[in-house]
This record gives sequence, C-alpha cells and structure tokens, in this order.
Amino acid sequence: MSELLAYLPPFEGLLPKWLVFVGAVSVINSLQAYTSADYTSKLYTNGSVTCEPLSGRVFGTWTFLSAVIRMTAAYNITNPVAYDLALWTYAIALTHFAGELIVGNASLKGRFISPLIVASSSLAWMLTQRGAYLG
Repeated sequence: MSELLAYLPPFEGLLPKWLVFVGAVSVINSLQAYTSADYTSKLYTNGSVTCEPLSGRVFGTWTFLSAVIRMTAAYNITNPVAYDLALWTYAIALTHFAGELIVGNASLKGRFISPLIVASSSLAWMLTQRGAYLG
C-alpha cells in the first residue's frame, strides 16, 4: 500500500489527492464514452434517447482532456496556471451540465446528479483553497 501512496501528489491537504481521484474517474468515464454511446445516453437522458457514437466520442475526448488538466494540477498545485486551468475545467463542466438541465436535455436524476455535485463542490473547494496553495 505504501508503494501506491508514493504516487500521490506530495502536497499537504486533500485537494491534490481529490484532483487525482477525479482525474482517474474521468479517464474511466472517457473509456466508457469511447466504447459505447449508451454511456452518454444514460448520462443525459437516462436512456430515453440514444446518442450518436460521435457524440459519445466527443464527450469522451472532452472528459479525457479535463482529466489530464486536473491530474497535471494535482502534481503542480502551487503553479497558478495549472491551478487555474483545473479550476476552469470545473467551471466549464458546471456550466455545461447546468445548461443541459436548463434546456431540458437532462433531468435531476440518475447518473446526471454526480457530475453536478462533483463540478460544483470541486469548484467551490478550489476557489476557497486558492490562497492556501498559491500563497
């Protein structure tokens, strides 16, 4: 177990570890989106509408890019550019998911709730901890 812990970011606090965790989950979500449009369909419409495979791959690419930025920030949490880019990934995700909710492509149930919670809580966390990590 200690060998695995050695790979975590060498910074105080839980935020860098959270960024790694969310990044790893995002990589898995990207793979799901690449392999099946069903994943994206269930995320947005709870399976009532089928998404095109291209939509799934675009979502997977966007999610993978966010994962790379968040993991980079986790290991460079004291770098203002890396920190702010990761913060923006959550702001963009929250805007996207809230927009889909507003226009009616999603509803507050099923898989759709998780990205809203992760994006909003991570954004708030990063905003409140910015001074602690960037001084």
